Amino acid sequence: MAASQQGKLFFSFLRIGLLGFGGGPSMIPLVHQEVVKRHAWLEDEEFADVLAIANTLPGPIATKMPGYIGYRVGGALGCLNAVLAVILPMIVAMILLLGLFSRYRDVAWIHGMSQGMVPVVMVMMAQLAWDFLNKSRLALGWIVSLLMAGVAGGLIYWLGVHPGLVIGALLVAALLPPLTKNKAVEGTAQ
Repeated sequence: MAASQQGKLFFSFLRIGLLGFGGGPSMIPLVHQEVVKRHAWLEDEEFADVLAIANTLPGPIATKMPGYIGYRVGGALGCLNAVLAVILPMIVAMILLLGLFSRYRDVAWIHGMSQGMVPVVMVMMAQLAWDFLNKSRLALGWIVSLLMAGVAGGLIYWLGVHPGLVIGALLVAALLPPLTKNKAVEGTAQ
């Protein structure tokens, strides 16, 4: 791929990273503008497919979409290029803001501001937990959802099992064939 195309890819996603305040969902219209309308790297239908698949996979959409689009446009180097371009502004902003916060944390209004963020983050996390519980309830029902939440909470908080191991065990269990169906089939065959 030509260096000029890699440059277009980098500056397109750098622009998205600079202007995408509010995280991944706020970046989606910017990605659409750059990728579909400005450069025609994807058609509208292809963009919708990329968006749908990116929403189903784990991780931030702000890096999944640039990664795939960068790969599609410029191969492995394009993938790295697009992801780096979109996260670079976030990394620089975090370093600068956390550096300022660390330096001036003893100033009364900054200390108050940091303490004021705790309840807001708590409410955001509670909303996220409620949304997950509601999705689980719709898919599995209240009893199974609460039972799984209780078992997972017990393993993680009381026994100290790493959350990744709990999630991994659930994924493996979901891939195993159900035992009750196999036994029922064997019983009728005899």
